[in-house]
Amino acid sequence: MLVVFFRTLILYALVVLGMRIMGKRQLGELQPSELVTTILISNIATLPIENTDVPLLSGAVPILTLMCFEVILSFITMKSLKLRTMLCGTPRIIIRNGEIDQKELSLLRYSVDDLMEQLRVNSIFDVQEVEMAIVETTGQLSVYKKAEMQEVTVKDLSLPVSPAQIPTVVVNSGQLVPQGLQLCGIDEKGIRKLAKKHGREIQDIFLMTCTPDRTVFIVPLEKKENA
Repeated sequence: MLVVFFRTLILYALVVLGMRIMGKRQLGELQPSELVTTILISNIATLPIENTDVPLLSGAVPILTLMCFEVILSFITMKSLKLRTMLCGTPRIIIRNGEIDQKELSLLRYSVDDLMEQLRVNSIFDVQEVEMAIVETTGQLSVYKKAEMQEVTVKDLSLPVSPAQIPTVVVNSGQLVPQGLQLCGIDEKGIRKLAKKHGREIQDIFLMTCTPDRTVFIVPLEKKENA
């Protein structure tokens, strides 16, 4: 039992490492080759866990091989448009100038239900609002609304625009977030000073966000009651 435990941990770490190396895409954003690699790695990893007679290297070597192959292939496809097209395909337009291309839908085996479902995912419930819709190589649908259906922007209204003040997490569960401090343009001393200004210590803060103009939002850490 102990052997299975350690084999599982080792393979888990190896698969996680592989996923990190291959990138941070979500499952629905994977290209076909990436999805196949992911499925193969998950299946290979289960073999040494289920059967302790299978050497650990028999699972580790194929996983490492697939990882390296996928990384090398991704570099090659970045340089070769033909290979990228062959492996990943090309985006397909299924709505053009407000008209549904039924022939393209048929080639993609895309039903009306599939189309309406993907439009709803894009917060569109009326197909008449769509000027163009493209099925990406990942299977996701990108939609461009007709001009009269698009939302009004600040630019359309010719309103003055000030620099964006985007809140960044600088404290997470009583711990400083270095990347957040960097994005906010403030150092540790400065953020502690801001926290004290609001009557808080860093270790007593559950969540703290800060903008470049030093506007902060603080959620205090709830104290655990003694039983």
